[in-house]
Amino acid sequence: MKVSTKGRYALRIMIDLSLHGDENVISLKEIAERQEVSVKYLELIVAVLNKAGLVASTRGKSGGYRLTRAPKDYTVGSILKLTEGSMSPVACLSDGECTCDRADRCVTLPMWEELDRVIDGYLESVTLQDLIDQAQKRGCFL
Repeated sequence: MKVSTKGRYALRIMIDLSLHGDENVISLKEIAERQEVSVKYLELIVAVLNKAGLVASTRGKSGGYRLTRAPKDYTVGSILKLTEGSMSPVACLSDGECTCDRADRCVTLPMWEELDRVIDGYLESVTLQDLIDQAQKRGCFL
């Protein structure tokens, strides 16, 4: 499992909206400037987030995006699964259950299944609010 820029930037978009959105919409141009990512690339990512209902969009001159829920209600796992697809450590578990022809004699399968459960459990236990709180405790510039 390796998280691509699409997944990492999706988290950055969601955190940016958490910090700067309040009740207002934020333009992709503003997010792109703060996050130092091209608007074009962010458009691709935010389209996925919007379609899934994680963000809402407003069109027009003063349009932009906002979260549809509070930061505490978004898990890192849900965002990464949306943008990355499977977070499984091996391909044979990527559909949620083992699809390998060797499953009945695979010595390592139980280990991979447990690792998959640990990864999923951890990512589903961390919220956007947790990330923000941790960053503020560390004195991270947000």
